[in-house]
Amino acid sequence: MENFIKRKIYQNIKNHLVKKEITLITGARQVGKTTLMKVLRQELIAAGENTLFLNLDYEQDWEYLSSQDSIINKIRLEFGNRDGYVFIDEIQRKENAGLFLKGIYDLDLPYKFIVSGSGSLELKEKIHESLVGRKRIFELNPVSFEEFVNYRTDYKYSDRLTHFFSIEKTKTENLLKEYLNYGGYPRIVTEESFSEKFQLINEIFRSYVEKDIMYLLKLARPESFNLLIKLLAAMSGKILNYSKLAADTGISVPTLKKYLWYAENTFIIRKSTPFFRNQRKEITKAPCIYFNDLGLRNYALNCFGELNNPDEFGFVFQNFIYNWIWEKTGQKGYSLNFWRTTDKSEVDIVINKGNELLPVEVKFSKLQKPQIKRALRSFIEKYKPKTAFVINLSLLAETIINDTTIKFLPFYKLINEVENI
Repeated sequence: MENFIKRKIYQNIKNHLVKKEITLITGARQVGKTTLMKVLRQELIAAGENTLFLNLDYEQDWEYLSSQDSIINKIRLEFGNRDGYVFIDEIQRKENAGLFLKGIYDLDLPYKFIVSGSGSLELKEKIHESLVGRKRIFELNPVSFEEFVNYRTDYKYSDRLTHFFSIEKTKTENLLKEYLNYGGYPRIVTEESFSEKFQLINEIFRSYVEKDIMYLLKLARPESFNLLIKLLAAMSGKILNYSKLAADTGISVPTLKKYLWYAENTFIIRKSTPFFRNQRKEITKAPCIYFNDLGLRNYALNCFGELNNPDEFGFVFQNFIYNWIWEKTGQKGYSLNFWRTTDKSEVDIVINKGNELLPVEVKFSKLQKPQIKRALRSFIEKYKPKTAFVINLSLLAETIINDTTIKFLPFYKLINEVENI
């Protein structure tokens, strides 16, 4: 398919086709779920397999999904007495989707179902419980930095990407700044002109608010939710003050928390909670927020594609590193927290493995020599981790404080380091 960005999750989904379980692909609107399913379908057709693709965004497909008998009759018409693969896109639009799919699955028919849906609310609440033991969920995120660079370099260095980064430093820095400006929505990555990129991000944001949020929250007017997203964008990586945020948006604190929950469960934001063991001296409640996509964060701040100086890049870079670590550690069950004391000492990210902690400081700067902030020293003295990271743009070095090894890493070294955590 033209302009198809190769996604790392694709092979995992393809490998799952041999399983009887329903393959359930979730993710935000416009992250590439439909494209991925269509590429997968093309491969199956090329291999001589029977396929059927239905999309609940298309009215003409509704009749085939109006009942279990309707879809089974449609499949039998297309496949005859043979087996095959059935793709259903935007399943969240189907009322009682979980029970609908459960009933079909339990008939033990010779068909493999690959199903997608935008947002996790319906998929988790209405589908998850009904399909216990009958499905596996694959979450598709915006295009990662690795996927972005591979696409932009025509996959020439896909088997040696870290080597490319270490040799092509100027190209790497330019690609990083482009990614920090525009984010990872596939259509924005593949579009060349700024005006088209801007129109696309505007369309994505509006369709998210108007089709997802207004439907889910039953909002007559979305202004307060729009304002909340804009304020969150300005606070990405910073600790939230619920009372102030509620006052600024003109809504109550309970409504604010409800909106935040919906924003998180429709894959717009990620919430980082504080790590603490001393309730009197460490922040214990207020979270900080990161955006799943940096381009959407910038659009909400009216600076989409316009970040230029280090100050503007600082919190976006921190958001970028948080997302990268989150994607690499998500399957391992680790939690990502931050640490802050009442006297304002702060560590950006704490990878909490349960019996082991790994603090991470993030600096959008070309460090010339190892420099360790007072806050990181305080954390090391208090919790004695085996290792700590200081992520920066260029410096590769190591130093030791007490028994803690502090690794100063250029951001691209995270590819290998985080996978080995």
